[in-house]
Amino acid sequence: MLARKGLLPSGFLLTRLAESSRGPRPGQRAPGQRARFITKTGSCNVAHKNIREQGRFLQDVFTTMVDLKWQYSLLIFTSSFLWSWMLFAMVWWLLAFAHGDLQPPGPHGDPPAVPCVTQIHSFTSAFLFSIEVQVTIGFGGRMVTEECPLAIMVLIVQNILGLIINAVMLGCVFMKTAQANRRAETLIFSRNAVISLRNGRPTFMFRVGDLRKSMIISATVQLQVIRKTVTAEGEVIPVCQLDIQVENPLHSNGIFLVSPLVISHTIGRGSPLYDLSAHSLANEDLEVIVILEGVVETTGITMQARSSYTPDEILWGRRFVSILTEEDGRYSVDYSKFGNTAPVRMSSLSARQLDAARGGREEGGGAETQLQGWGLVRAGRGGFRRGAGGGVREPSLYDSPAPGSWDGQSEKGEEEPAVVGAERKGQKKKVQLEVIGPRDEEE
Repeated sequence: MLARKGLLPSGFLLTRLAESSRGPRPGQRAPGQRARFITKTGSCNVAHKNIREQGRFLQDVFTTMVDLKWQYSLLIFTSSFLWSWMLFAMVWWLLAFAHGDLQPPGPHGDPPAVPCVTQIHSFTSAFLFSIEVQVTIGFGGRMVTEECPLAIMVLIVQNILGLIINAVMLGCVFMKTAQANRRAETLIFSRNAVISLRNGRPTFMFRVGDLRKSMIISATVQLQVIRKTVTAEGEVIPVCQLDIQVENPLHSNGIFLVSPLVISHTIGRGSPLYDLSAHSLANEDLEVIVILEGVVETTGITMQARSSYTPDEILWGRRFVSILTEEDGRYSVDYSKFGNTAPVRMSSLSARQLDAARGGREEGGGAETQLQGWGLVRAGRGGFRRGAGGGVREPSLYDSPAPGSWDGQSEKGEEEPAVVGAERKGQKKKVQLEVIGPRDEEE
């Protein structure tokens, strides 16, 4: 709508008309609800204001018209034809008036002179002739004669301009109906994302599915976290985009979307969600954006589907239920359970806190041992692995064997009994500890 204090809208006419009608307008969200960059329908929730260079939109009129809403596109489509018909109707009427074709017959019944266009007696008849010329209907009652060369030139110009208008308008309508984002309407994302344990590690997961039988070729999934960050110099970056690696044995983001898939991301040290815990989740100011790209199998057009998850849409300690079953030799998908989740037992600590707990500090016997991150502590060559309590512990899921020994045993087993015997006799023996594996900075 037009602004009250001026002829142009506050965000300028072209940009306001091109805004998507599917997403909510800025400032129209529920109280307490976070603003998001990408809506659940995939539209961009960003309003562009105070654009000074409107001419840039006019330099690409075709794309601007394709981006307009349907009501504005149909209005321009109808107006372009009506105005062109009216314009050339005025030209044909002026030609007839200048040539004297609109004059009534003489009092003596003299035959009229040869007109420029036959059967044009008023502006209405000129308007009908303009429509016949531009849309090539040709009822046969009106035609251009060779009396006026100027009329022949006007006929050529109207035909050329009519073809251009038809090409542009019909092309815009075709592109709007065949846009790639229409294919994205049948690609669905789970309304909620979950964080649960997978293979012993906290994992961020969501589900994506395709309702059509036609495939999405070369489909890839990309995850990004948008959050506000502060640099070391104190600069506030309101929009900081961080990529998230999707779990795939092929070490790529490519997926085969033959059935609904649960896309997962293991929360490790390099993950932007490394400090996320169950208690801090509600207070986090972040948004996880999901982008699925691929080629439509039937049309060959590249398409993109988008969705996003805010902290209130991320469920902690839950996992997706299975919706794929085998019936009569075929796989069946129950979409009624597409977004259903089930609770799982999971700690409320963040991945960083869990890593710190597994690699905690050990104090006792006058010696201090610190397990840092995923590093292993080896006592001399004996292969002892000590936990936080100072005792010998078994290898965990996150431990790896010592270099040169695939099963984690000591390289020289003959020295192990001496160390064990010394501990049995109660002797205090200083042992040189060696930390192997990657290290984290001490917090």
